[in-house]
Amino acid sequence: MKAVGYHACLPISAEHALEDLTLPDPLPGARDLLVRVHAVSVNPVDVKIRAGRAPAAGQAAVIGWDAVGIVEAVGSAVSAFKPGERVFYAGALDRPGSNSELQLVDERIVARAPASLDDASAAALPLTAITAWELLFDRLRMPMGGGSGQTLLVIGGAGGVGSILIQLARQLTQLRVVATASRPATRQWCLDLGAHAVIDHREPLATALKGAGIEAVDAVAALTQTAAHYEQIIECLRPQGQLAVIDDPVTLDATKLKLKSISLHWELMFTRSLFQTADMDQQGQLLAQVAALVDAGRIRSTANDNFGVINAANLRRAHAFIESGAAQGKVVLAGF
Repeated sequence: MKAVGYHACLPISAEHALEDLTLPDPLPGARDLLVRVHAVSVNPVDVKIRAGRAPAAGQAAVIGWDAVGIVEAVGSAVSAFKPGERVFYAGALDRPGSNSELQLVDERIVARAPASLDDASAAALPLTAITAWELLFDRLRMPMGGGSGQTLLVIGGAGGVGSILIQLARQLTQLRVVATASRPATRQWCLDLGAHAVIDHREPLATALKGAGIEAVDAVAALTQTAAHYEQIIECLRPQGQLAVIDDPVTLDATKLKLKSISLHWELMFTRSLFQTADMDQQGQLLAQVAALVDAGRIRSTANDNFGVINAANLRRAHAFIESGAAQGKVVLAGF
């Protein structure tokens, strides 16, 4: 099968940072689906792993954590899917990724793809939708349909996770949603997705919020640059507020949260698959709910840039674009 991978951690400008490969077709385990991949998207985790996790000597690593495709075969214990079905998923951190013609994925973290979206548009959704859903409902424990009178601040509202988090919060809760964005285009993007207000994260957050008529917030989703905003996050949170983090600050002094009794939550969508948790199938179930919301016209795809077919040259361009920090919504690729 065709695939794209790497043999060493190199700057994305290097010719061999990502390479076109030919690899053996994988064989499904008991709970696996063998999926012929039609489209993928590129996430910041792709960039982090490619830059920092070297494969074993002489081996190639294939990454990628979003896919849409057709089930070609199923393992002996698979019960929910059959060959020929169109599915979408984000995969697992400890298995070969979606940048390949064929991929194995555990059925518990898979759902049928939204019928109303083409492959590339659907591929933009799984990883960010799982992350946003788990952050909102599993970590912050916001009640479905609730949250009236409370304000959620989304730092990095125009990014991949922010773009779907704004929509989920507006569609499934009564929270007031405030997003941060620094450019006219990203500001409008957040408003179009449903944010009640948008502030500029280049300003002190507390000052920007007050300028928007908001004295304090009840919860913060820190999706990017948490370390840079940390003091301001604490200042703008109400006593007994909540902070959920998804990025990787080098240090985070939790003692600073004590005075206000602020609770700290980490969200990593790979936890369930990494540890084979008893509720691992919740990811497949929530993706099915996201697909239903999409097909009902309540949630839209966050795909914003299509970089063409899935090959090394186009994936290098996509990784470079993600590294630049200029991405709005999601970057997608389709076909081999």
